[in-house]
Amino acid sequence: MIINKHLATEHVSDRNLALELVRVTESAALAASRWMGLGNKNEADGAAVTAMRRAFDTVEISGTVVIGEGEMDEAPMLYIGEKVGCGGPEMDIAVDPLEGTNLCAKGGPNALAVIALAEHGNFLHAPDIYMDKIAVGVGLPAEIVDLDASVEENMRNLARAKKCEVSDLVACLMDRDRHSEKIARLRDIGARIMLISDGDVAGVIATTQPESGVDILFGIGGAPEGVLTAAALRCVGGQMQGRLLFENADQIARARDMGITDPHRKFDILEMAKGDVIFAATGVTDGAMLRGVRRSGLGAVTYSVVMRSKSGTVRYIEARHTYATKPWAEN
Repeated sequence: MIINKHLATEHVSDRNLALELVRVTESAALAASRWMGLGNKNEADGAAVTAMRRAFDTVEISGTVVIGEGEMDEAPMLYIGEKVGCGGPEMDIAVDPLEGTNLCAKGGPNALAVIALAEHGNFLHAPDIYMDKIAVGVGLPAEIVDLDASVEENMRNLARAKKCEVSDLVACLMDRDRHSEKIARLRDIGARIMLISDGDVAGVIATTQPESGVDILFGIGGAPEGVLTAAALRCVGGQMQGRLLFENADQIARARDMGITDPHRKFDILEMAKGDVIFAATGVTDGAMLRGVRRSGLGAVTYSVVMRSKSGTVRYIEARHTYATKPWAEN
């Protein structure tokens, strides 16, 4: 038998890298969990950022943050353009050290530490602005939903594909005034609705999990979260479209500097996250996708998921940590 050593090494390396990313999200989740329910979202976010940055120092990549928490002058956040890793292949990184800062501060559900990784140039390089999104789960015909179609048309097409009535479907939206018209129109056609206060990464991923009861996500949220969820959906075969929403000329100019020449462009999932993608998340608080961190006097338990688009594998990981070896997670 002849074995291609390069391919074998690359395969093992990819697998190891997936587990290394889980260690990074675990670190952020452990640090943020210390602030769960204490009412200080900035402290929780700062703890997650510091822990994630420290954990990246041991990952053998030459990573560049292309989706982060702001621009360079907004450090100490993991900013767009920041270099991470201790050296290795060039990779683009999308991060949200604490998705759902308000959720963590209030002890609400679905706070996560999230990372996605792809080869250089394979993530949409977008500024930290709003994005209009639509997303559905796996096993559906191609292009079953369209960002430019009406709410009613999308729901009827989805019901037809799922062989059910519109009234059997659940649409997830963030509970914001900007969604009031969509909510009213969904109710007019008899669709059921799940309103979430924050955390649309978890909302999008919920569409891929039958036990969540969520069939589709609509609405406007952060562009960084849009790219992260596109990466997750790529790994499991979901569908998503997004369009950046600009508030002023400065944001349009910033996007052009990042290579986005058409401010009205509708991006499909492959334009947001293409090539070989790895996605990892660790729960900070309990949610539909993952349990939150369980802390005790001596250590903690974390619950994570890691997905790879190359293999389509989804792994759930339960890990037990001791403060003796990770004292930063205790403080």
